[in-house]
Amino acid sequence: MQHELTNDPVDGLPTDRPEGCPFDPPTALGQLRDERPLARMRFPDGHLGWLATGHSAVRAILRDARFSSRYELQHMPVDVGTTGEMAPAPVGDLTGIDAPEHTRYRRLLMGKFTVRRMRLLTERVEQIAADHLDAMERQGPVLDLVEAYARPIPGLTICELLGVPYADQDRFQQHIETSMKLSSTTEERITAMEAIQAYIHELALDKRATPTDDLLSDLTRSDLSGEELSGIGGFLLGAGLDTTTNMIAFGTFALLRHPDQFAALRDDPGLTDSAVEELMRYATIARAGLRAALEDVEVEGQLIRKGESVAVSMEAANRDPAKFPDPDVLDLRREAGGQLGFGHGIHQCLGQQLARVEMRVAFPALVSRFPTLRLAVAPEDVPLRTGMNIFGVHELPVAWGEE
Repeated sequence: MQHELTNDPVDGLPTDRPEGCPFDPPTALGQLRDERPLARMRFPDGHLGWLATGHSAVRAILRDARFSSRYELQHMPVDVGTTGEMAPAPVGDLTGIDAPEHTRYRRLLMGKFTVRRMRLLTERVEQIAADHLDAMERQGPVLDLVEAYARPIPGLTICELLGVPYADQDRFQQHIETSMKLSSTTEERITAMEAIQAYIHELALDKRATPTDDLLSDLTRSDLSGEELSGIGGFLLGAGLDTTTNMIAFGTFALLRHPDQFAALRDDPGLTDSAVEELMRYATIARAGLRAALEDVEVEGQLIRKGESVAVSMEAANRDPAKFPDPDVLDLRREAGGQLGFGHGIHQCLGQQLARVEMRVAFPALVSRFPTLRLAVAPEDVPLRTGMNIFGVHELPVAWGEE
């Protein structure tokens, strides 16, 4: 067993993407993955931990219960302007807790997000997509695809699933974005989450009095406390809206930058399932996860000691040539099973089947309706979400028809 690496530690998580290639992970991550797929890293607050970039190393850490997801045990891998300890996860935040609390919540929710249940939503998602494509055609031919299409599909779907009025989005959209910004202070994040939870709490009171056919009404009949219900409802609302919105927008950006792949999906709808997995792999929006060792654990010949934080880079792992041949090529015909865009292990994305349904509808419907879709600005002028923990685009100006 090798207890220490002889190489110097990396100074913080590399975040600078190669110029002109927003879909590629930071160059330094690729170099590390090829040389040291599990490397020592000095965190911005001085903590000496680890950075996992290899696919096998990332999977091993994410599935091992000896690594904790609790925020208060972890150290931030990027400089966010504070060196203080991370606050514990708000009540109901499934990403920042461990068993048995996590197990209880997960078991309660998993039956609501099964493959069968999510597929039953397909017809409704298709109608939402068609309605917004019709609106685009009336409004076009130049518009922002995020506002016109990428946000409404998951937004309306998760709101209808939860029983949240989509017309109230202005009450929670800004708070969701604040919670996602790397530059937000701990206090700002807490305030944002409390505002979302207060909104859900108010809504849940109405659901308890007059239940309707939705997930939030179902949860009011569970053994969740009022605080837990508000927390879980807010967590599901934020996760279901922001991540898939960015995946639809960023995935479309990738297709527009690879006209051959855009044409392949347009001409062969049978590619839809593999296209979704490949876009999740190639245009990974989840930058990195965090874990903290609860005891000494050996991973790939390296000893990670109790208390050490580990940053796991899904975007680097999804470009690992040891797992995916020619990983820097977007190929919608690729078998991209094993991509880590939804994470792995017990904290794998709870709503992944819902997200797949939404993307399996959104991408082919868009390229079929607008076969001449193109960027309305130069690629370098598309505003990227560089300061967010979920990558993507703030806007995606598009056009269609004759230039």
